[in-house]
Amino acid sequence: MTQRCSVASIQMVAGTDVETNLAAAARLVRQAAAQGAQLVVLPEYFVLMGQHDQDKVHVAEPAGQGRMQTFCAELARECKVWLAAGTLPLQSSHPDKVRNSLLVFNAQGEQVCRYDKIHLFGFQKGAESYNESSSIEAGNAVTVLDTPFGRIGLAICYDIRFPELFRQMGSIDILIVPAAFTRTTGQKHWEVLLRARAIENQCFVIASGQGGLHQNGRETFGHSMVIDPWGDVLALWEEGEGMAIATLNPERLEEVRSNLPALAHRVLG
Repeated sequence: MTQRCSVASIQMVAGTDVETNLAAAARLVRQAAAQGAQLVVLPEYFVLMGQHDQDKVHVAEPAGQGRMQTFCAELARECKVWLAAGTLPLQSSHPDKVRNSLLVFNAQGEQVCRYDKIHLFGFQKGAESYNESSSIEAGNAVTVLDTPFGRIGLAICYDIRFPELFRQMGSIDILIVPAAFTRTTGQKHWEVLLRARAIENQCFVIASGQGGLHQNGRETFGHSMVIDPWGDVLALWEEGEGMAIATLNPERLEEVRSNLPALAHRVLG
């Protein structure tokens, strides 16, 4: 990491209509850019939190074309920001499933990277139940990206429970994590998992969440945040629509790694 970078972690409460969600995302990205953000992260499922799991299958686009992908490219170019587009449903090899994909666009509006969520969420507690594998085809490729702001690793939501994923990324400067953490799990695990990933990988973490009560009845935890390599929370947006904005300083990254060279002390793996 060679230069300071202003980042924005956007939080939404996406609903059941794609166009309404895109309009909200555009408004928030424009606000972030107006405040000087150079790298903007949208949350998981920012285009749709449907009434049913199969709703995202019905709006899924082929990779490289479609209204949602064009929207992201044009928004990044308009705002002159690097945009990590939280997740979009892209067509998979199964007609009844999608790839839950994080797409990164540069400030010229060019798609420069794609990561498909590897770990699919499953949870059952009383009447609360989730099974992403019923409508999502898992990805299988660890993904990192070299940018003007440093080397960035990409992950999505449930991925943060699996530290072996991040070890396979090698040395990264920034970790981007769009999410839609449930309130039930988020209250106990969201912050501690994110801070652990920042500490053990000695990198900045930009975590962008859904945060509120959605039209489909689902309740997400929010608490979108930016964390430094020491595990300190630099910025936090707790509930509802908004954004956490912070500046990532390469001198802080170097200080942490010099004072405690844990990555160089690794023995296993």
